[in-house]
Amino acid sequence: MAPALVIVLVLVGVALIFVSIAFTLVTQANRVVIERLGGYHQTLDQGLHWIIPFFDRIKQKVSIKEKVVDFPPQPVITKDNVTMQIDTVVFYMITDPKLYTYGVERPLKAIENLAATTLRNIIGDLELDQSLTSRDLINTQMRNILDEATDPWGIKIIRVEVKNILPPKDIREAMEKQMRAEREKRQSILLAEGNKRSAILNAEGEKESRILRAEAEKEVRIKEAEGKAQAILTVQSATAEGISLIKKAGADEAFLRLEAYKAMVEVSKGQATKLIIPSDLAGMVGIAGTLAETFKSDKK
Repeated sequence: MAPALVIVLVLVGVALIFVSIAFTLVTQANRVVIERLGGYHQTLDQGLHWIIPFFDRIKQKVSIKEKVVDFPPQPVITKDNVTMQIDTVVFYMITDPKLYTYGVERPLKAIENLAATTLRNIIGDLELDQSLTSRDLINTQMRNILDEATDPWGIKIIRVEVKNILPPKDIREAMEKQMRAEREKRQSILLAEGNKRSAILNAEGEKESRILRAEAEKEVRIKEAEGKAQAILTVQSATAEGISLIKKAGADEAFLRLEAYKAMVEVSKGQATKLIIPSDLAGMVGIAGTLAETFKSDKK
């Protein structure tokens, strides 16, 4: 092989290597920090970029996607001197690759330590019961403090969540007993209220039942009284009508006496032990005899 050909092949190889080094492809959701001669030069966005070989070099490739980091439980002491274990979850993203690259050494470790100290400060101002019921307050305060502290590092704290709060074993047992007692208390109250309501309903039902029975008896008595009154009116009306007919027929005294005698006969058939006989009964008998004779004469 000729020396000239070898030189050409070497030059082509060097050129290919130079070209491969000079062009850098940045994918989506990533950023590349470029240094020139040992100092920061620029941050490359998505796309194909040209850099000067041997002068420029890639310092760090940074992902700008949202990230989640779960920190291990941290021992914290409440205001009433109760030691608990609390672990947190931090959601963050890198907003400035330059600050993230040059701002702090080991950013995640820095965030973990900052979260631990912030959590201790917040829980130190709260009592045990407040710590267990103030998750939203703790999350909000931690997010604000961490976001402000990590801003110079090019990091945005999106959200902080308290994952678990573990009080000491004796405290948990006491809380379980308290919760059990509260449940039993609520159960007793509900049973008492149920019995009270049942008694009230039974009393109201008995009251309404008595009222309805009284009203029914009242209606029956009214109907009976109305019936009796109607019967009396009917009898009186019939009697009045009979008297009116007798008057219209022109009945004389003899007829009236005879009717009175018939009434006395009917009375004598009863169970009475005493009878009151009118003083003019003899006259009535005489009238009856006269009428009998008159009837016989008419037949002859």
